[in-house]
Amino acid sequence: MMYNIARYDALYGRQSVDKKDSISVESQLDFCKYETHGQPYQTYTDKGFSGKNTNRPDFERMMRDIRAGRIKRVIVYKLDRISRSILDFANMMEVFQEYDVEFVSSTEKFDTSTPIGRAMLNICIVFAQLERETIQKRVTDAYYSRNKKGFFMGGRVPYGFKLEPIVIDGIRTSFYLPIEEEMQQIELIYQLYAEGVKENGEPYSVSDIRNYLLEHDIPQLRGGYWTVSSISSILANPSYAIADLSLYEFFHSQGANITNPVELWEGGNGCYLYQGTVSKDKSRNSFKDKEVVLAPHVGRVSSYIWIKCRLRCMNSRQMATTNKGKSSWLVGKVKCGNCGKGLQISPSRVSKKTGKSIRYMNCSYKYITKGLGCSGTGSRIYANELENYVLKQIKGKLAEFEGLNEQNATQTNPKLNENKIRLAQIDKEIDDLVEKVSGANSVLMRYINEKVEQLDAERRALSEENLSMTVNQSSDTLNMIFNHVSTWEETSFEDKQKVLDAFVKVIKIANGNIEMTWNI
Repeated sequence: MMYNIARYDALYGRQSVDKKDSISVESQLDFCKYETHGQPYQTYTDKGFSGKNTNRPDFERMMRDIRAGRIKRVIVYKLDRISRSILDFANMMEVFQEYDVEFVSSTEKFDTSTPIGRAMLNICIVFAQLERETIQKRVTDAYYSRNKKGFFMGGRVPYGFKLEPIVIDGIRTSFYLPIEEEMQQIELIYQLYAEGVKENGEPYSVSDIRNYLLEHDIPQLRGGYWTVSSISSILANPSYAIADLSLYEFFHSQGANITNPVELWEGGNGCYLYQGTVSKDKSRNSFKDKEVVLAPHVGRVSSYIWIKCRLRCMNSRQMATTNKGKSSWLVGKVKCGNCGKGLQISPSRVSKKTGKSIRYMNCSYKYITKGLGCSGTGSRIYANELENYVLKQIKGKLAEFEGLNEQNATQTNPKLNENKIRLAQIDKEIDDLVEKVSGANSVLMRYINEKVEQLDAERRALSEENLSMTVNQSSDTLNMIFNHVSTWEETSFEDKQKVLDAFVKVIKIANGNIEMTWNI
């Protein structure tokens, strides 16, 4: 290729971050100038830009000058100053060869005119990319290590809090300090969503809460206006919740990774929710594989209220209560046993034989992914039949409590909470043992089986003891439940949900099997 203009050397320097232990762009250019041997040169520098891609102003300007035929050599201090990507480097070298441009590294001597020189150059760029990816991994690991210690990791401070400095493990960070006036508004929002009922008997929706705040001249204290989005964000944020055993059990049931052991969930702290290192589900409604960490700030909203609001948000309780003929009081409790996602009510149809509405329940994840994410529960589930089955099971459970009276009621028994903590620990120990099964030999398998049997026996004994103590402490609630169940057809939709919430933690259905997990 012939050029009619005088060609010069291009000296390229890049520095992503200005640190004491990194070589400056000016020092890089000094090394490069030595390679010019007094020949004309032009400098191209990019400060504050990473080498992981070529989106850099002066790099792009240099490439335009190469295509214009102005440059004969590109000189860099070191290979990774110009690129850390194999693909970008390969594309760049193709352009260099097309326009007869030599490449020189002042500290790594390469002759790009020979096959062995080009091969060595490619090997070095592979290691440069490996170094970049290793640095990224170290930064990510350090980030999540700080997460698990309860460090504030930046981002927007939730409404109701301000930042205050704190020292954790000798490292300065920040924590959430409640702003009392804002926090009172937060508590009102939660109370309205959990317990608020309008004049027509329907519960408050998020838009109803917004209207309530506007009608009662309750201002948004950070400027702007109350919106459905801002209120929904408040109701979805676990930072407000009191981190006690109930909250631990909720996150555990939702598949979250809980950093702190169960015995530390004593009800004093709040908590942080992080995306996690493996979670791909960024949905606000999903806690699968996300990281839950005890935070240094104090929680303000009771775990009972927070969980009630969260379940309502997650399972569209509002839709269930305003479409009672089409929905089911089981919505939110029934999960697909194959994927763990909630079952939803399909649009009802009218039977030609009976003229009555027929409701089906289907895996919501199967519906969303059109069967590619989950094959579903394996059979058609009739909502009416499932409701009758669950009601029968609840009646059977209630039969165990007949004959109890208020004389058995006691104050909160610390033994009950102690047993709950031990039950959570037993579940964790069994899960850990089950994970070891795949690599176990016959001796280890025998030990695992014996240990699991011992733990399961202890779990059954503690559950029976808890059942007795729970009943003794809940006579008023129990009487209320007896009344609702005995007049089930006349019981309101909301009260049916309360009975279900009191007794049942989750119902899993898959391949013809129904597995009910009880709260008591």
